[in-house]
Amino acid sequence: MDRSLTFTTTFNFRDVGGYTGHEGRTVRWRRLFRSDSLHRLHRGDTEAFAALGVRTVIDLRRPHEITRDGRVPEYAGLGYLHIHPEHQDWDQIPYEEELGVARYLANRYNDLAEQGSIGITSAIGVIADEAAAPVVVHCVAGKDRTGVVCALTLSVLGVSDEDIATDYALSTEASARFTEYLRTKRTTVREIPQPYFASPAEAMLIFLKELRERHGSAEGYLLAGGITPEQLRSLRTHLLS
Repeated sequence: MDRSLTFTTTFNFRDVGGYTGHEGRTVRWRRLFRSDSLHRLHRGDTEAFAALGVRTVIDLRRPHEITRDGRVPEYAGLGYLHIHPEHQDWDQIPYEEELGVARYLANRYNDLAEQGSIGITSAIGVIADEAAAPVVVHCVAGKDRTGVVCALTLSVLGVSDEDIATDYALSTEASARFTEYLRTKRTTVREIPQPYFASPAEAMLIFLKELRERHGSAEGYLLAGGITPEQLRSLRTHLLS
């Protein structure tokens, strides 16, 4: 199976299947996708998107981001859920070079996990529902909010931290493709701090380690946030081969 799926103006769309989980079982392909914002899907892209059989889109963006950019194009049979994990705006937390990109990002993910636990748990609760699959979860860049939700999902499925971090790091190449797209459009954008485009594997490894130090495990974090043991079992049942 191809992990990364190419669309004309969506740059970080990929399948999280294929990784080894609990008891050597494999995360099923074409059940859970992650993406950057889907509002840019062109007409030809919407046909390819629909061919994936996606039933549910989980949009993690802030309300003003949806108002500004719009949402995934509608078609019959596609369910849309806006689940916004509350968290502090990154623009209010300046990046300092001496901190380093990985540490800065891990701090932001720790903040997101604690401040936005209700939204994160709700999103993973939807992913756990077999009737909702195939699911696409996305935010703006598809690496931070989406990265945390997918990392916790894969961790519950028994995927190693190393594989989770490797998957997360694939977003760096996607950011480069998006930047090149903006250049071709001659789009003027404000100077954006490096962490907004970076996704070093180290950042995800730090985040997962520190989440365990606070909550014991991804399961412990989600259970404390309101997900049920039945939902965790359902997640493993339908997402593992």
